[in-house]
Amino acid sequence: MGETGAEGTVMSRWVRPWSVMLVLTLAYVGMTLARYDGDPMAFALVGTRFGSGDPQGTWGYDGQFAYFIARDPLGGWSHCDVPAYRYQRILYPMLAWGLALGQPALVPWTLILVNVAALVGGTYITERLLMTRRVNPWYALAYGGYGGLVAGVRLDLTEPLAYGLVQAGLWAWEARKRRWLAGPLLTLAALTRETSLIVAGGLVLALLLARRWRAAVRLGLVVGVPFVVWQGVLWAWLGRPGVGAGGALATPFEWVPFGGMWRVVAHMFSPIPAAAMSRLAAVVIINTCLFVLPSLWALVVSARDVARGHRHPWVVILGVQAVVLPFLPFSTWREPLAMARLGTGLVAATLLYGARRHSRRVLRFSFFWLATLALLVDERTLPI
Repeated sequence: MGETGAEGTVMSRWVRPWSVMLVLTLAYVGMTLARYDGDPMAFALVGTRFGSGDPQGTWGYDGQFAYFIARDPLGGWSHCDVPAYRYQRILYPMLAWGLALGQPALVPWTLILVNVAALVGGTYITERLLMTRRVNPWYALAYGGYGGLVAGVRLDLTEPLAYGLVQAGLWAWEARKRRWLAGPLLTLAALTRETSLIVAGGLVLALLLARRWRAAVRLGLVVGVPFVVWQGVLWAWLGRPGVGAGGALATPFEWVPFGGMWRVVAHMFSPIPAAAMSRLAAVVIINTCLFVLPSLWALVVSARDVARGHRHPWVVILGVQAVVLPFLPFSTWREPLAMARLGTGLVAATLLYGARRHSRRVLRFSFFWLATLALLVDERTLPI
């Protein structure tokens, strides 16, 4: 009995959501490498338009810009579609550059390594956040297995590191002894992906609602000043700040709630081929089920809770995430993969809100977003 009990303790210590995600992620990386003859450049999806300077060439995908910057931090801008926009997400490529010791041949590998570590680490931190609320830590798999984050590993994107740092910042915020770390961690998240500023904004708003004016100003300055300074550097160096709606093919942010989604619907009624009609119908169904309805729910429950005096940061962050999502550009709404990436903040916020409320219904619903993994099943659907 003693040996069995000891073994059970070891198993419970090591068989955790983070270790499950480590095994699954490494297996996914291994299968992808095997599919492409062990070539790590298959993760960056470099297009000839930017990789070879062919104006009529293939577009590639966003991960290629992290690769170009990590390979040559000072000269990589010449291979970027919108250099300032890409360079504002500086932390991920610089970590890969540092781990590669500046060796270009190692950069494709270190880009993968950073994201695997970030996804697994973010899952571990999410476990800890759930456990602080005495919630089953296995719900953290809804975070680690979310398609928008797994796609980040597959495509050398910034989401795994950015939201891993966000989760770490929120975990630090939960404990008074380490709360001082929250600001720096959220600053690093902002320098990895600017959309993580939504979480910092939610925290600042929660402090303002609690009339903690000094704490709100302090956190705003700690996170905001480095980000603004870096934007100034980009402006002076590359001729414009990095903040914007996206890369070369991006459309502006919408002024009408869900305006981008309505434009996708409108395209369905234009004279287009049957194949395009089917694809648009699929996009509308996916977006409605995974993002439109959940964001409307999040708006209602967060507004209700705040009105009732429940102004915990997790509640406010959920509301802020839900307020921002409807105004995403049409260029984001029309691409399910782009929506999955931008929806990461809503998924993470919903999970923490469910833990805060001890709502099994909300926590279980979080697993519904694992459906986004379907976007990665068929490699032909990726922007290769």
